[in-house]
Amino acid sequence: MELKETLSNILKNGTTLKSSGTTGPQKEIFQSPEKLYHANHMALACQNITEKSKIYTVCKMEHAGGLLAQTLPAFSIGAEIEVEPFNAYRWLEKINNFTHSHLTPGHCKILEYTKGFWTKDFKGVHITCGSDKVGWNTIEHFVKRGATFTTNWGMTEVGPCAINTTFTSLEQIEDYKSRSLDGATLIGDHTYCSVDIKDGELYVKGDISVYGDEWFATGDNVAVNGNGEFYYYGRI
Repeated sequence: MELKETLSNILKNGTTLKSSGTTGPQKEIFQSPEKLYHANHMALACQNITEKSKIYTVCKMEHAGGLLAQTLPAFSIGAEIEVEPFNAYRWLEKINNFTHSHLTPGHCKILEYTKGFWTKDFKGVHITCGSDKVGWNTIEHFVKRGATFTTNWGMTEVGPCAINTTFTSLEQIEDYKSRSLDGATLIGDHTYCSVDIKDGELYVKGDISVYGDEWFATGDNVAVNGNGEFYYYGRI
């Protein structure tokens, strides 16, 4: 089945996705058309994806990062999409033909060890990074080279864009770093669902969750600083 037909069917009927398995046992989770509608809307807004955007997808389409972070939202408004497996050399060669790409922290590390990364100009490219801890060095390395970089928290059950922050300058990064919590990783300060922290565990609910208005215990150990910036310590 061609990609466009597959994506059209998903928008109409929903789909079942496997969780990544990076934060616990892998699960299969149904995404209803209603949940996808709201998640798409949030993903488009927080990443400034428009019908003129060009999306380069290199994450697996069977997981939320590949399908839901940018690909399905962009398709829903008629933006251009290209999907292929991640290859660091090819990504560096092609990325300036696109406006957006979603990467994992692992992808970012591989790129940093790839010839050509340190002289690359990412101006005009919006990179969203999630699925695991995103370190300050990674954010700095891409922003220093002109990228707009979003550090993002989401789960197959929620989002995928549920909590994030977008960085556009080294000065902004230093400002956030000055308020960082020891031993924790920033996940963001812009929330796209209802959030609560109970006994150190992050709870979420809302239209972008498969559980709707029912609080979902994420299993993530999270704290928030005085500026409303959420930090991740690890799994509970």
